[in-house]
Amino acid sequence: MSVNAAQNLEDVQAAIAKACKIARRAPVDVTLIAISKTHPADEIMPLLDAGQRVFGENRVQEAQGKWPSLREDFDGVELHLVGQLQSNKAEDALALFDCIHSLDRPSLVKAIGKAQDKLGQRIPCFVQVNIGEEEQKGGCAIGDVPDLIAKARDADIPLAGLMCVPPFDIEPAPFFALLAKMADDNGLEGRSMGMSSDYPTAIMLGATHVRVGTALFGARDG
Repeated sequence: MSVNAAQNLEDVQAAIAKACKIARRAPVDVTLIAISKTHPADEIMPLLDAGQRVFGENRVQEAQGKWPSLREDFDGVELHLVGQLQSNKAEDALALFDCIHSLDRPSLVKAIGKAQDKLGQRIPCFVQVNIGEEEQKGGCAIGDVPDLIAKARDADIPLAGLMCVPPFDIEPAPFFALLAKMADDNGLEGRSMGMSSDYPTAIMLGATHVRVGTALFGARDG
């Protein structure tokens, strides 16, 4: 499958700018995270060549296999972990990633806190909220979010904001609005919300980080 990465990036950036104009926001206030999970280095490099520098991966092990060498060739890369993180991978995650979007339980707070003290470094984390209360999805229950935030702050974990993945095939706007309100209520600025199918809506409802894969890389085979 041939994908014109530079054109796709330009199209997504234009859509971000349009949504920001409608919402009376500055495009610079929205970070585009190119979701490169499952894509090999040769499919990522065209986006790097086109100037994209912020990327998202789902799994620590997969990212370890491709990003160290890519970072040697391209300066300024920022890597975000957007998938669920096992507690026993916390140290590996902190060593590789610049931001974690899936802080969702007290045991992970403990693991990240321990890892950051061992490594002597701290990276910003988003608290992932199970915004649609779906049993099959990760994320902190809505009612438990204030307590998890408090635990993270006690562990001296820098909190970037809240993250969510709305239910599939349901109008996402109410879920985005709820996450934005929860972020405001808890004194958090960041809202990681919106993917290829709905990122303009997310931006109009306050997204600071949008996680876009298919619109940049094309649909995955199979």
